[in-house]
Amino acid sequence: MAAAIDHLVDIKRRLGAARARLRGAAQIDQEVDEVLARYQAGRYLKVSRVVREEHVFRQARRGRPGPDTAYRKITKRRYDIEWTLDTEAIAYDQKSDGMYPLMTNDRSLSGAQVLIAHKGQPCIERRFEQLKSVHEIAPVFLKNESRIEALFTVYFLALVVQALIERELRLAMKRHKIDALPLYPESRACRRPTTEHILRLFSLAERHTLRANGATLKVFEPELTELQLTVLELLGVPARAYRRAS
Repeated sequence: MAAAIDHLVDIKRRLGAARARLRGAAQIDQEVDEVLARYQAGRYLKVSRVVREEHVFRQARRGRPGPDTAYRKITKRRYDIEWTLDTEAIAYDQKSDGMYPLMTNDRSLSGAQVLIAHKGQPCIERRFEQLKSVHEIAPVFLKNESRIEALFTVYFLALVVQALIERELRLAMKRHKIDALPLYPESRACRRPTTEHILRLFSLAERHTLRANGATLKVFEPELTELQLTVLELLGVPARAYRRAS
């Protein structure tokens, strides 16, 4: 409010200047509205535009003034602004100042439990961000509602699998007291691995089959790196999953 009042004082000074550039009512109202919106003070400051009259007396005829000189009154009208503080609105908002209200439909939760549940919101928002950016769920070109629901269900299951992979790996790292894994490019340390980093780690694992005349001569199994084997072990996935079943 103090900053808004400072700007209103400046507008008032400019209106009272000899050559005021703010002459139109619409221009004045627009500038006042911009100040109130910028500082979010419109609820507490009530600003009104007023018209003030300035009277000037001048001789009716030319010449030196004397006892019988007639004068005519010239009235000029200038715009000005006035403002007051809405004390009721200020007193009402002061009662909730500093409070952080939370609403829930689960009446069995205590206040502390509601706060703990609310702190998990960034994780949910992060999944929504991944849904829109990484998985690129939009735009959807389907028109049938059932097909749209089915598509979103598949994406939801993909997010669940993604979350479980990250959860299992991070819990395993905590159990084995591993602070970080070199999953970032240039083998930089990663303290909180994501599914994207894990899948990229295994993106180059390949199996090659040598064939001749329709017969398989030799199968070259993937040669997993030490880091890949470590991640598989932490996830509880046996290395033989990358080998052809005999």
